[in-house]
This record gives sequence, C-alpha cells and structure tokens, in this order.
Amino acid sequence: MHSTDRAIDELRTRRGGEAVSMTWLADRLLHFVDLNPEFEIPVDRLASWLARLDDLDDA
Repeated sequence: MHSTDRAIDELRTRRGGEAVSMTWLADRLLHFVDLNPEFEIPVDRLASWLARLDDLDDA
C-alpha cells in the first residue's frame, strides 16, 4: 500500500460525504502550493489531469 492510499482513504473517511465545487478545490490547491512551494509540480500535474479527464474519456 502506498502512503497516498492511506491519505486518500483518510480523505474519503473524513470528508467523503461532502460535496465541493471545482472552484473550492482549485482554491485549496493554490493555498497548499503557497504553503508548500516544493509541491508545485505534482499539484500542477494533478490539476491538469483533473481538468482534462473528459479529454481522456473521449480518447
């Protein structure tokens, strides 16, 4: 099990019942990168992947 698996499971357990907007998520990601600039590239990749999910589904 990857450490991200545990973190994702924790996220699902703690906040899985909540609904959030993409604007809210984008704001949280920006805030996270402001606090942790060393994670800018992975967060950028995640945001790009999420933004392009429909393109991947069409391929």
